Parts: sequence; C-alpha cells; structure tokens
Amino acid sequence: MTNILVTGCAGFIGSNFVPYFLDKYENYNIVNLDLLTYAGDLKNLTECEENPRYKFIKGDICNRELVEFIFKEYDIQGVIHFAAESHVDNSIKNPAVFIQTNVNGTFTLLDVAYKYWMDKPFSYKKDYDRCRFHHISTDEVYGTLNEADLFTEETPYAPNSPYSASKASSDMIVRSYQETYGVNTVITNCSNNYGPKQHDEKLIPTIIRKALAGEQIPIYGDGKNIRDWLYVLDHCKGIDLVYHTGKEANVYNIGGRNERTNLQIVDTICSILDEKVPRKSYLPLNGDIPVAKAEVGYKELITFVEDRAGHDRRYAIDATKIENELGWKADEDFESGIVKTIEWYLRKYNG
Repeated sequence: MTNILVTGCAGFIGSNFVPYFLDKYENYNIVNLDLLTYAGDLKNLTECEENPRYKFIKGDICNRELVEFIFKEYDIQGVIHFAAESHVDNSIKNPAVFIQTNVNGTFTLLDVAYKYWMDKPFSYKKDYDRCRFHHISTDEVYGTLNEADLFTEETPYAPNSPYSASKASSDMIVRSYQETYGVNTVITNCSNNYGPKQHDEKLIPTIIRKALAGEQIPIYGDGKNIRDWLYVLDHCKGIDLVYHTGKEANVYNIGGRNERTNLQIVDTICSILDEKVPRKSYLPLNGDIPVAKAEVGYKELITFVEDRAGHDRRYAIDATKIENELGWKADEDFESGIVKTIEWYLRKYNG
C-alpha cells in the first residue's frame, strides 16, 4: 500500500476526487489534511468515512510541525495538493489569508516533502524515488484573454487579483523546488469547475439557490465575462492521469472547451429550472387575497450588480497537450454536465 497526502479534500474538487480515487485504486491509502474553513465541509465526504483506506486530519498546511508528523507517521510517498483559499471576492477583501495559505502553505508542504523524500538535491532516498508532488492550480494565473486566443502551457503569467497572484506565486515555488532540488513535481491549471458539492457562494450554486428561493439572481457587470467550464469529475480524471503518467516538471492545462458568458450560464440554468420546477406566482384578486396562480420564468429574477474589482473578461484553456500526450478527454459537455449539476442541487436545496 502507498500512502498519499491529499490536502483540502473537504472542499469542492477534493471531495469529488477522493471517492473517485479510492474507488478506482485499491493500493492507495489517502490522508486528508484540511483546516475546514468556510469552504470545507466533512459532509462532502460522508461516503468515505467508513473506508479503512481514508484518514481525515484537521489541520493547517502552514503548520510545519503537523505536516512533518503526518509524513513520518504515515510514511507519505505522494502529495496531491488541492488546499487553497480560492474565492476571488474574499481575496479582494482580505488578501493576507490568501498569501498565507496559498504561498506559505504550499512552501511548507514542498519543503517537508523534499526533506522527507530526499537526501540532498536530485538524490532521492531508497524506496522514495517514485514520490511525486502534484500541485493543483488555476487558469486565472494567466490573467485575461482577448476574444480569440487560448491559454496554453506557455502563456506568460499575468495574475490580476490577490487570489490569482497567490496561486501564481505557489506555482513558481513548485517550479523552484523542481529546478533547484529535483523534487518530482507536476502542475495542473484548470478552467472553471462546476458540479456537485461546490460552495454555495460560487456562481452556479448561487444562481440555483437564489432562483429556488425566489430571490434576485445577481450577475456582475454586464454579464458578458466569459469562462471555460469543466465538469468536476472530468477534472478529477485529468488529475489522476497527470499524477500517474504526466511527465516530470511539466504543466498540463485541463479545460472543458465549453466557453460561456455568465449571461448564457444563468439563461441556461433558468430555462432548465423552468422545466423541472416551474415557478409559481400568486395573483391578487378581490384585494390582496391571493386566489389564483400563474407560472412565471426564473429569468425575471436576474439582476445586474456592480462589477467585481479586477474582473478578468475572458478565460479559455487549450487542453491539446493533455489530450494528445495523456489521452484525456472530457466525458461531459456543458449541456449534459449542467443538467447533472442542477439535479444534484435540487436534491440538496429541496431536501
């Protein structure tokens, strides 16, 4: 059995990855280190609680003493690093915690791994030569795009928010440990994920939640910001491939080839909700007494709010490298993935 430290598993992507990974591989034990901030919820991992190959430890990736203990106690021979502060709005309000977690936390994990796995630079200890550090990053490190180009692995970094700057910094630290010390690393930069278990404050859960509650659905600016959307399980499969077969010291971009404006996203979701759970409006008759019903569309709830500071206009990933080199391909297009996503949230919000 091989013990892998997977950080941040109680968050959105990690909590989708762990059940998939445990089910697929019987030769791995997973140790989940998660601080359980607002973005983490152990309810996301209830299906793993009784699995003898899964261990949860509550703690901070910045806590070096704890990380060293975990490496020694569980003989960690691989790291898949999800843990990060990732809400852009929160990074604008409080950037310090993003620098602490995303930069210092990644450094702590890397440095402990290097010293546990290796005798000196470019010299792995016996039986540790296959250990790998996989860093999960984001397409936001590349900044914003024009109307035609795509982000590739060679696109220069140009982060525009404290969140993306902290992720770009952590990517550079990973690169430095590869180049300076020879730590076996890979980095994946993904486009916008969507699917089950995403935090309620993110765009798609917010649209669904607000619509079902009959509340105004807030859309930043003119709603024409474009993102490339990737179904979360497809992302997990890509991470699996890169961790096991990706070339050392390489970066792989994982994208869904599903570009949509925020207006298209909210329009699609409202249309599906109109079919699945039609909205009713009470009509007053004979004064204020509601005595009749009429169906109204969820799109009437859409409202435009002041744009986010530093809001990048467009992200879009060229996934050619991972498709050609590793054979990855998304199983879901946006039309199929969004239906699965909405059905999951209907069960969550409507009991």
